[in-house]
Amino acid sequence: MNPPKTDARRHHDPDVRGFASDNYAGAHPEVLAALALANGGHQVAYGEDDYTENLQRIIRSHFGATAEAFPVFNGTGANVVALQAVTDRWGAVICAESAHIHVDECGAPERIGGLKLLTVPTPDGKLTPELIDRQAYGWEDEHRAMPQVVSITQSTELGTLYTPDEIRAICDHAHAHGMKVHLDGSRIANAAASLNVPMRTFTDAVGVDLLSLGGTKNGALFGEAVVVLNPDAVSHMKHLRKLSMQLASKMRFVSVQLEALLAKDLWLRNARHANEMAQRLAEGVRAVHGVEILYPVQANGVFAKLPHDVSERLQKRFRFYFWDEAAGVVRWMCAFDTTEEDVDAFVAALKEETAR
Repeated sequence: MNPPKTDARRHHDPDVRGFASDNYAGAHPEVLAALALANGGHQVAYGEDDYTENLQRIIRSHFGATAEAFPVFNGTGANVVALQAVTDRWGAVICAESAHIHVDECGAPERIGGLKLLTVPTPDGKLTPELIDRQAYGWEDEHRAMPQVVSITQSTELGTLYTPDEIRAICDHAHAHGMKVHLDGSRIANAAASLNVPMRTFTDAVGVDLLSLGGTKNGALFGEAVVVLNPDAVSHMKHLRKLSMQLASKMRFVSVQLEALLAKDLWLRNARHANEMAQRLAEGVRAVHGVEILYPVQANGVFAKLPHDVSERLQKRFRFYFWDEAAGVVRWMCAFDTTEEDVDAFVAALKEETAR
């Protein structure tokens, strides 16, 4: 049988990579192979397929015997569905001021999820029990949204990491106040790789109730999952997922990607490599005059401050974003497909532009 013909054309140079986002990377070849494997024949729709069933076994091997995964389309959808599952209509979520749910989700948790975000400024993107207490009050005040959830991000939007003990302290503190704990794990693999511990060490084992499990930034084509760790903390997840327009009819194509990442060690290999490239990048730019690295480089991102004109010239050679343009702060992200040559070329270009 002859292969089907297509009029598709490649519209980009596959050898060009930048440092704008790990979302810029393509899908890992092993993930693409898994998608092709799952493509033949018919499978039951809406999550009743064999791949989604097998994904549950894999999720339990990573997060414990009570864990259950609910695949969704994207990270914002995962966060909105998860937070809806642990809040009442009058409920609020305490989060860092820099949290993705507050800064980069177009108000979706509040507009779609119908909840209130109570933000706290943090020096490094990390909450503490003391910082949580700035918003953890007024449960009986009918004029104030009721704090019901603490949401943390691992790794944080600033590339920093919580230790398992720090997350345990947050969970103990939140639970003592009757609140649940949600973990935004869009880069959870990078955190586990850097800490050199299993993912459950800083989730299920320390009291996290549910999490958003990232796949896209770690080599998937698309797709994430809400993982319920504490089944007593949530209710009606299936209904919430459908109501939030996150129920995939052909769910096998989300599940098989997560299966490809998590069944063995692809998730960890991808994350370790991205982290190593970020360390290489940090080491290279530290020696460049006029460049200041602002936060510890603990995952796959480097946040730096440098002259604005240097950044603008460098952006013409490599894609990356300003984090705070007024302050001259930029963000450089590495991905599973970032190469040593990419990093070295970027550092060389940075040196050239700072010398001009």
